[in-house]
Amino acid sequence: MFLQSAYKQENTLLEFDAENEAVRLKTETKTIRNRGYRRSRLDKYTAELITLRHQGVSIAELQRWLRGKRIKVAWSTVSRWLNNHG
Repeated sequence: MFLQSAYKQENTLLEFDAENEAVRLKTETKTIRNRGYRRSRLDKYTAELITLRHQGVSIAELQRWLRGKRIKVAWSTVSRWLNNHG
């Protein structure tokens, strides 16, 4: 029994091709990283959000304004979006 399992393990190692596996993993990583930009729900209100922010409205108030538009987002999402867009 032990000899059979040792033979199976050895046989599996002989079938394993590390180079092909490494190439497969690297291409998989490349496709994961290149997902592209997914539109934010906040992009629809870019002009309004930036204008309100320049008028001195806080992020929490912007969050509440968005909730009035039926968009529920976290404070950190609004903050991150403003850092990237405004």
